[in-house]
Amino acid sequence: MAVITPTPSPPSSQIEIPDRTLLAGLALTSFSALLLELALTRLFSVVLFYHFAFLAISIALIGLGAGGVFAYLLKNRLAGLDTRKLAARLCMANSVVVVVVLEIVLHVPVALEVSWRNFERLTALYLAAAVPFFLTGLLFAVVFAREPRRIPRLYGADLCGGALACLAVVPLLNWVGGPNVILVAATTMAASGMIWAEARAPRRNASLLVLALLALTGANYSGRLIDVVYAKGMFRDPAWVEFARWNAISRVEVDRQGQAKAVVIDADASTYIMNADLAQWQGTVWEHNLMSAPPALANVLRPHGEYAIIGPGGGVDVLRAVANGSSSVTGIEINPIIATTIMRERYADYSQHLYQRPDVHIHVTDGRSFLRSTPQHFDVVQMTLVDTWASTAAGAFALSENNLYTVEAFREYFEHLKPDGMVAITRWEFRHPREALRVVAVAMEALHRMGIANPARNFIVASQGELDADGIPVVVLAKKIPFTPAEETAVIAHFDRYSELDPLYLPSQPGQNPFSDLIASNDPDAFARRYAYNVAPVTDNAPFFFFTLKASQILGEKGLREGIDWKVNLGVLVLLLVLVISLVAVLAFLVLPLALKGGRARQSSLPLLYFIAVGFGYIMVEIAFIQRFVLFLGHPTYALTVVIFLLMLSSGAGSLFSRLWLPRTDLGWVPLLLVIVTLVVDVFFLPSRLAAMVGMDFGYRLVVSGVLLIPLGFVMGMPFPTGLRAFAALPAPEFPAGQSASDNAVEWAWAMNAAASVLGSVSAMVIAIQFGLTVTLACGTGAYLLALVLTPALRTKAA
Repeated sequence: MAVITPTPSPPSSQIEIPDRTLLAGLALTSFSALLLELALTRLFSVVLFYHFAFLAISIALIGLGAGGVFAYLLKNRLAGLDTRKLAARLCMANSVVVVVVLEIVLHVPVALEVSWRNFERLTALYLAAAVPFFLTGLLFAVVFAREPRRIPRLYGADLCGGALACLAVVPLLNWVGGPNVILVAATTMAASGMIWAEARAPRRNASLLVLALLALTGANYSGRLIDVVYAKGMFRDPAWVEFARWNAISRVEVDRQGQAKAVVIDADASTYIMNADLAQWQGTVWEHNLMSAPPALANVLRPHGEYAIIGPGGGVDVLRAVANGSSSVTGIEINPIIATTIMRERYADYSQHLYQRPDVHIHVTDGRSFLRSTPQHFDVVQMTLVDTWASTAAGAFALSENNLYTVEAFREYFEHLKPDGMVAITRWEFRHPREALRVVAVAMEALHRMGIANPARNFIVASQGELDADGIPVVVLAKKIPFTPAEETAVIAHFDRYSELDPLYLPSQPGQNPFSDLIASNDPDAFARRYAYNVAPVTDNAPFFFFTLKASQILGEKGLREGIDWKVNLGVLVLLLVLVISLVAVLAFLVLPLALKGGRARQSSLPLLYFIAVGFGYIMVEIAFIQRFVLFLGHPTYALTVVIFLLMLSSGAGSLFSRLWLPRTDLGWVPLLLVIVTLVVDVFFLPSRLAAMVGMDFGYRLVVSGVLLIPLGFVMGMPFPTGLRAFAALPAPEFPAGQSASDNAVEWAWAMNAAASVLGSVSAMVIAIQFGLTVTLACGTGAYLLALVLTPALRTKAA
């Protein structure tokens, strides 16, 4: 009788995982990781400074890449573990780690100073926040390496899960607030552990963890358990706070400051709530305080005019306009918490129902979109200290870009004025003028483009006191036609009445200061080249209005590190700091571990360069589009979520279809060529197309965003999985017998792609600041062109 030898069962790690489990688990894990990343951008804007919102992107990318590297280094130890069991354990551990990271972020004070202690705190926060992404990257790399046949579907599920996170983050921020969104990310991470778990006990444990996290999120709905403790390095005393609420745009609270109440945005910028009685305005302290401020010059010259006020906040400009006799005041406030929840609901009585008066019309939208869409013309378009240090970049990628202060924006303001109307812009100014001075430069360039050859008589500039200290408010009045002698006389009379005000420039009395020198030069670019600071006009292509440092000043002048201007320009140092930390992290956690391990990398540099080019190109294009769409969609948070959502969703679809449409990996050049052609067209035509449609309704702008981004994202999702299939397809001769290229190809490609994304994200901002968004997009196009050139190296490997 023959002896029947039983066939050994395959190792547990080789057991086939059902498609539904694999794709659902990967998609929900991706959803959780990207939701955490987006929530951290919002939280960093409040707890640290808005410049550090960029840090969350770098943290996520480096963590995901490092996880892929360690998946390779720990391959032998992980080989005996079942994929589902390992994934379930990682997800459950990760959900707990996310809660710990939230507590660290809220309790580590990072101050506004350049010191080794601050650097150590920032590094500790960086590394702690990277741990959840490290665990996610470890899981992804293991699954991708063990399932090479299903790479396109895995990559598609990964991107689709991330896209859904982009769709969810805005309503979640509006509903539960920043810290609770991070708790939601922890909850969904634990839920993905339920999907991965196969045995009853792990699934029960994951279910209990989900319930516990849901209970914690519900208990913290009011923010009383877990909320901001330190912000901008300062302890936030909850005794000051009467009201606090988050949304996708910012965190807004109302603080008691003596007898007054102030709206505080992202724990930094503030605006007082007006509560003056207009029936008893004459001769009061309210009248004196408001009329002795520089913005009051507009009310002196146009007391009964129609006003458009961008960013009215607590209503100071609105109150001043109404009190002086304006019959129509239009306020354009982007944040509904300020415009509606505070001013028209919770604090309506305190503000004397200022925003509910029949002559006051409040619109909740962004300023430029409103002006583009309205047929109205105004006597005054006014902005007073809008976006000082709580820049609209909060929650987006970097520094202090602001589309309200560009040449194109000022031209739109001028075009929406009545023939004798004026623009009134108030900015902070310093011993060495630069902000209000740059306002003059921008307005002058806008007037030049409107055909006004010499606008020397079209400006009036005044300050509240002499410019002998930092933080002096300065108003710039600009018209399309010259100021008349009667208008100058009225302004001088107002100066005589309120000694707090000082003239810096009058057409008949230009004075001797940088403002008069700039206006007399009639060439803002030439003046900026000679001047100590960068006060050249900024455009929509490079809208970095608040970045006034020249290269020699970034670390040079001690005064910049001590004054409030350093708060604005800190973003430059942060960008360099992120670049250094990212570069060290890439070398330490991505390149060196794999290089020391040896193997294919030392002999396959060209194929790896392909994945570097694809990663660099994708992130450069993504950042360039996010910045472009800030103006188009009205706020960086909307641009961030909409662009990433559309690109990731369409890229996921492209990845899923890549194996069907490109069954032969040697056809990988086709999507690359389509990407390059599309980007070349966008480089030349996208800015003008978007600018022409800014005034459309928001829903139509979302449709236009989809039309522009979905086809591009679809083809951008194909090069990585197609290249990965080619790179890991067949055995490589440099490995020992029986060892295949796929043993470490996936990890190497993952690590190099992540490294390129980390460094590319920082490089994109450096290029945008120095050369503009069009050049940034062109550089992304160049990276895809390099990938196209390198495709023969992949075909050679797979031949």
